[in-house]
Amino acid sequence: MLTSKEIKRQEAIFELSQGEEDLIEDLKLAKKAYHDPMLKLSIMTEQELNQIFGTLDSLIPLHEELLSQLRDVRKPDGSTEHVGPILVGWLPCLSSYDSYCSNQVAAKALLDHKKQDHRVQDFLQRCLESPFSRKLDLWNFLDIPRSRLVKYPLLLREILRHTPNDNPDQQHLEEAINIIQGIVAEINTKTGESECRYYKERLLYLEEGQKDSLIDTSRVLCCHGELKNNRGVKLHVFLFQEVLVITRAVTHNEQLCYQLYRQPIPVKDLLLEDLQDGEVRLGGSLRGAFSNNERIKNFFRVTFKNGSQSQTHSLQANDTFNKQQWLNCIRQAKETVLCAAGQAEVLDSEGPFLNPATGSREPQGETKFEQMDQSDSESDCSMDTSEVSLDCEHMEQTDSSCGNSRHVESNV
Repeated sequence: MLTSKEIKRQEAIFELSQGEEDLIEDLKLAKKAYHDPMLKLSIMTEQELNQIFGTLDSLIPLHEELLSQLRDVRKPDGSTEHVGPILVGWLPCLSSYDSYCSNQVAAKALLDHKKQDHRVQDFLQRCLESPFSRKLDLWNFLDIPRSRLVKYPLLLREILRHTPNDNPDQQHLEEAINIIQGIVAEINTKTGESECRYYKERLLYLEEGQKDSLIDTSRVLCCHGELKNNRGVKLHVFLFQEVLVITRAVTHNEQLCYQLYRQPIPVKDLLLEDLQDGEVRLGGSLRGAFSNNERIKNFFRVTFKNGSQSQTHSLQANDTFNKQQWLNCIRQAKETVLCAAGQAEVLDSEGPFLNPATGSREPQGETKFEQMDQSDSESDCSMDTSEVSLDCEHMEQTDSSCGNSRHVESNV
């Protein structure tokens, strides 16, 4: 007879095992139902499919190995006594997820681009309508490994929660949780850097003066997505570590790229204003500001002044939640930059540290500034770019002169 706590522990172990089985089936399905037919029918080239599917094939044997080990230690009555040692030995192999997850940004962009091909769209639609897909599109299948990866810490904690303190499995489970947390953190970092590089490589500069060293040195893309101006023009905005970049999505050499719309804005000099609904005039018309309440919601404003030049951009998010995400990301990025700059100024002004024991000043040595947690500004802030306008029409600009000062209001 099993206690209620042991029953819950066995249920958690079974969920881990069943999840592995489901994952393997889905990965095999993605290859069999999508990859192989599209290659055979020449719907996509082998190179394109390799870019989209990445190293998916190599993940299947990894999970088959874990599933096999879990089945081997399962008793005839269906219960499992110990899983900790198995997990401690198997989890390090998940480091190979690095290349798969880092490729996902480029894979998603290529897949979205290929959907414009009617043959690709027709094939994917037929698959979506087939029972085997369970109403999931191809990207849902390709994203399953990443979803599974970030779920492991939760699954292991659930098993640990129902494991008695005197059970030898407890120590192994704690070690396994530390291993998987380290792997997930490392992969998240590398995936973020890969995403940042991908979009930096696709920025198009109208003039040499638009290039900014703050973009070149950025390793993290805090937030990006589509926003509109008061005329309804779609823009794609990127918030890097220390600079805000406003662009228009354009097609260049059959690739989706992002043409700079204005000069990049340093985050440390950026002024952020949360606008109340109804504060922004639409289309330059005062009448328009009161005729359609739905269109004048979810705006915020960023302002930048530098000597004789200034920029003011009124940005409209898709909804209230999306707007709040942008506000949080920008505030957090600005606070991080200012804190780092403030510490550097303090260190410069103070010089060497004073040694209380000797009364003399000594070199400070290397110090590290712990950056603020930016977990809220990752993929959750990224908005779908599949509907971004691809036209390259010239953007309307309003320039007004006052003495030697020039104010550019783009009303993004």
